[in-house]
Amino acid sequence: MAAPPPDGALVALADDVFVWTQTPAGHDRANAGVIVDADGITLVDTLMTASQTAPLEAALEPFGVPVKRVVYTSSHIEFVGGSPAFWMAARYGRSQTSALLDQPASVDVLGRLHPEHAAELELLVERPTRPVSHTVDVSAYLTGSHLVVPTQGQMLENLVVLVPEATTAAGTGVLFAGAMCSFGVTPNAFDGDPGDWADALGELAELAPVVVPGTGPVGGADELVALQAYLWACVDADGDPAGIPPGPWDEWTDRHLDEVNIERAAMLARGDRAVPPSMLRLLGLT
Repeated sequence: MAAPPPDGALVALADDVFVWTQTPAGHDRANAGVIVDADGITLVDTLMTASQTAPLEAALEPFGVPVKRVVYTSSHIEFVGGSPAFWMAARYGRSQTSALLDQPASVDVLGRLHPEHAAELELLVERPTRPVSHTVDVSAYLTGSHLVVPTQGQMLENLVVLVPEATTAAGTGVLFAGAMCSFGVTPNAFDGDPGDWADALGELAELAPVVVPGTGPVGGADELVALQAYLWACVDADGDPAGIPPGPWDEWTDRHLDEVNIERAAMLARGDRAVPPSMLRLLGLT
């Protein structure tokens, strides 16, 4: 099946602060953050494929400055697959992301996870994701306008970007949460920790009133609380997919991932960090 045509838009959140959104939102149609400074653009995540990055690149050309910095919020392909398009940029990520991106991509597995994009993902063999050039272990300003903040939960190590002085209708501050937030779309915690993830979201909620998720529409405190409650529900379900109570997630897409998230939480409670069998089944590996 051919991939759907790209449908993206650059949306202003504050002066020199934008989000590139793709519709319909989903795990194969992520968002990217755009922060424009005098010396260049900081891009938060790079989408998944060349066909997705091409319209983003075109939308950035009128700014007249290069993409100078790229921040990886996770190593998952939907956030890093488009990185070859920005090969001259400095690339910031956690040590775990760096180690994972140093490995060759498992294109067969990625194709099963994102079948509509399987043919394009095969191009990663010849045009692989760009590795991390600067590892980040502590919060640090990349420019005078924004800083990177280490966090965790979606993986053992994640990264978010805060623009503390961005002025929006909701108040001051924009947080590009990237992989740490999925609004309106069920998250996938197959290699994360739902409990730690939920706890970290409580800390992120204090940083800014506007939160740009890696997947789904821009939100804020309400969406963070809903995601946090869902992740705690996965922990409390104690391995039973029927254990998640009704909630805002009833309207979310990709609820088939409930089983993965609940199984992962139960395995971690037993000290088992292996990939959940339910995820392996989704990938056609069992």
